[in-house]
Amino acid sequence: MTNKNNDVNEKSFAKLAISVVAREIALKQVFRIARGSKTHAHVVVVSISDGEHKGWAEAVPYSRYQESVEMVIEQVQCFSQQLLHNTNITKLIAALPAGSARNALDCAWWDLQAKQQKTSVYKLLQLAPALPCTTAQTLSIDSCDAMAKAVNALDNPPLVKVKLDNQDIVAKMTAIARAAPNSKFIVDANEGWSITDLSACGSALKALNVVLIEQPLPANEDHDLINFDSPIPLCADESCHTSEQLAYLKGRYEVVNIKLDKTGGLSEAVLLFNEAKQQGFGIMLGCMVGSSLAMAPIALLVNEAQFVDLDGPLLIGKDVKHGFEFEQSLMQPLNGQLWGGPNTLMQPYL
Repeated sequence: MTNKNNDVNEKSFAKLAISVVAREIALKQVFRIARGSKTHAHVVVVSISDGEHKGWAEAVPYSRYQESVEMVIEQVQCFSQQLLHNTNITKLIAALPAGSARNALDCAWWDLQAKQQKTSVYKLLQLAPALPCTTAQTLSIDSCDAMAKAVNALDNPPLVKVKLDNQDIVAKMTAIARAAPNSKFIVDANEGWSITDLSACGSALKALNVVLIEQPLPANEDHDLINFDSPIPLCADESCHTSEQLAYLKGRYEVVNIKLDKTGGLSEAVLLFNEAKQQGFGIMLGCMVGSSLAMAPIALLVNEAQFVDLDGPLLIGKDVKHGFEFEQSLMQPLNGQLWGGPNTLMQPYL
């Protein structure tokens, strides 16, 4: 797999126009993690047009990374002004800091290139077509009984991602595992544990079919994980943004969670994917809470990932048209009419 960015000629660069809008997407129910709760996803949608074709993408600004919708919109608007004086959009995007603004611009640019060249993004990246895959389904933090009822309603899912703070870790996981004895679990602490919490619950969680623990300690405060003998593999999320962090992660984590809003788009996501594999890390593909449009680019990489956590569309009240289809936990491949194909049908709000 290579990251081969297929630039079009400079004549088309001069005609590029960028649009950006904010969207608020209601969730099906309150979503709680260790850092707090929310009822809506606040996203930014960017389009890049050459006058004939238009590419688009969705990003999810995240306050944990000091981002807001307003800030990302301003970054995109500033980029649009810079583009008037620069003929190389690929280099200009790459010069942005990793984050939601670069993600939206990078993925919209990939979508536009596919249309200009009458092909698909996966072909531009020399990838095999994505196959159906099992995605984790997420349980937000609640009481023991409520979380057991929630997992029971999923009807024996093969893989469940369980959001847990440091309160009643084993008790909640025990209730969930009893309600879904045939499921495997990823526990996501979202930086909410201490090394004492992790040491105390590791063996018990392994006995409850937990196969991965995600970001137990705060990012940049995870030195206690060096040579820590965890009975369950540990996954870096907040500690892993781009390929630059891989050296730091060695000896602390076995798996990395790749998210477009952290990498700053598909270009860096592919680079991180390849380098992490070469260095022996397992791969998890993750997402912020958004529509299928936000998941579309990263879903091209599912074939070689050990864990897929792209259930964002299942958490929102109404998805975009041509979004991902799910048969319980089985996620079908991307519909090219949404993103990344030669004939994407864009939504009316852009």
